[in-house]
Amino acid sequence: MKKWLALLALACIAPLASAQAPIVIKFSHVVANDAPKGKGALRFKELAEQGTNGRVKVEVYPNSTLYKDNEEVEALQLGTVQMLAPSVSKFGPLGVREYEAFDLPFIFPDRNVLAKVTEGPVGAMLFKKLESKGIKGLAYWDNGFKVMTANKPLRMPEDFKGLKMRIQPSKVLDAQFRALGAIPQVMAFSEVYQALQTGVVDGTENTPSNVYTQKMHEVQKYLTLSDHGYIGYAVIVNAKFWDSLPIDIRTALEGAMRDATRYANAIARQENDQALAAIKAAGKTEFVALDDQQKAAWRKAMLPVYKEMESRVGKDLIAAIQKEAAAAGYK
Repeated sequence: MKKWLALLALACIAPLASAQAPIVIKFSHVVANDAPKGKGALRFKELAEQGTNGRVKVEVYPNSTLYKDNEEVEALQLGTVQMLAPSVSKFGPLGVREYEAFDLPFIFPDRNVLAKVTEGPVGAMLFKKLESKGIKGLAYWDNGFKVMTANKPLRMPEDFKGLKMRIQPSKVLDAQFRALGAIPQVMAFSEVYQALQTGVVDGTENTPSNVYTQKMHEVQKYLTLSDHGYIGYAVIVNAKFWDSLPIDIRTALEGAMRDATRYANAIARQENDQALAAIKAAGKTEFVALDDQQKAAWRKAMLPVYKEMESRVGKDLIAAIQKEAAAAGYK
């Protein structure tokens, strides 16, 4: 009799357990689903829901559906969204200025040096600095190296003089364009296409995949293959929300994030190469390739930015990144 009653109790409890609402993670970002970050977010959704047997539901909101890129970090801190993948330079305005080192021109000579930084002690130290802001860092996702676009060819630093160039909120990027004689304009990513189309700004910098998926090439006559800077993302989560999750759920989500990170970083270069090919095939944008002399002129023009930003992003941090580059054979 007791055994029968126990089985009956279990039978009554099981439907309640199975009917329990899943934990919802709102994952917001500002790019298209077919950009590297967008694909990474969708892969995380797939892996997280599989890995938790449906106990977690990830809702992905691309293209600033929920928040513009200048609003999303505050929304995360308030808990109205649980997960983001903002550009690393977004943390400068938040008070964690060290992240703006990623914006320094020509700071990463190649992807190997970049990986040494993000996957090593420097990357871990930077994540630690977010904790006081109620944010936990989960992973670094690559986008890639940037190109310049404008309605005139940009070959030498003097070609930038007087141009209004859109930037993310970053004192480093502001200083970079001022060093080139341009006028930096902070603007939300979702507003860039229309601003280029209407002439509110003359040009911008971004990765080829972002240029293509946002159709910027349709309203820009020239694209300079400069590889002068880097765009990467920090996948972050509201720390209070993360700490409230059951341990087994957190463990499953960490595994899903590791796999999604490998996927996102693996496809970033491929996506940018494909975007360049698509932009070229569209026939609306002329490519400008810099020769060694022109690239050296760009480096020389931007070099003062390092000294100017030492007190902001940290002299020791810049030295640590340059040490990784030196170890890889770069001067």
